[in-house]
Amino acid sequence: MAAALVVVLIWGVNFVAMKFALRDFTPFQLGVARFTFALLPLALFIRPPQVPWKWVVLYGLFQGVGQFGILFIALKIGMTAALASVLLQTQVFFTALFGFVLLQERASRPLQAGMVLAALGLACFGYNYASPGAASGTTVAGFALTLCAAAMWAASNIVARQLQKVSSHYSPIAFVVWSGGVAILPFMALSWAFDDPAVRWQWLEAGWTSWLSIAYLGWVATVVGYSLWTGLLKRHPANRVSPFGLGVPVVGLAAGMGVLGESVTPWQWAGIALLVAALACVMLGGLVRRR
Repeated sequence: MAAALVVVLIWGVNFVAMKFALRDFTPFQLGVARFTFALLPLALFIRPPQVPWKWVVLYGLFQGVGQFGILFIALKIGMTAALASVLLQTQVFFTALFGFVLLQERASRPLQAGMVLAALGLACFGYNYASPGAASGTTVAGFALTLCAAAMWAASNIVARQLQKVSSHYSPIAFVVWSGGVAILPFMALSWAFDDPAVRWQWLEAGWTSWLSIAYLGWVATVVGYSLWTGLLKRHPANRVSPFGLGVPVVGLAAGMGVLGESVTPWQWAGIALLVAALACVMLGGLVRRR
């Protein structure tokens, strides 16, 4: 219980740390820094995972460059930490959609109901932009990019599922650490290609809060968070562990509003309520049916 609650707290605050770091780093620079911290110094002590390297590369590209690269851009151009913590959880439904299309996996009744609720929730978020000035710190582009980041997370979930089929005894921690290293060079190339030369070296003058945020993102959110979560999944059934994931958007909302002073509009609250209900339906629905 303590481990699960610590993970919820770590991952909920994660989005506020991203906002702090983006004050001194461009999204691509933040990608380089985050995954460098996640790779070092652990790579000196942890051997590469005993799996085909194509899976390490694919996971690093989807989860590292795809998910976090797009999310960092969204947070920079028009997305609050509070709402990002909620919208990113739509990865559950993108994973189900990709599983159906690519792996011919059938959706359970709770998942089908959850997807309907999630669609209604996204409609509420979309309707929020129909009223001028009602978006409350977000933009249409930021909203769309956050959903794209969730889709990239879902793609990395599909990679992890396929890897589990061909190599079920690999070390998850080694896999996370070394796949994160895959993202470093692409982020460096993207920064060199697209960052304005005037801000290319601004990270050298970053304040201590930005560096502390990056250390948090690389070491605490990635290494500690994923280590605890993986340990929970190894010791307990997934249906006992996964419901704790519902706490991440709750903590994210509280942290964004309390620390950064972010606000949420009535339509956004409606969307949040529907998305949380959708997640609860998926995570708890199967357990209720079995009982």
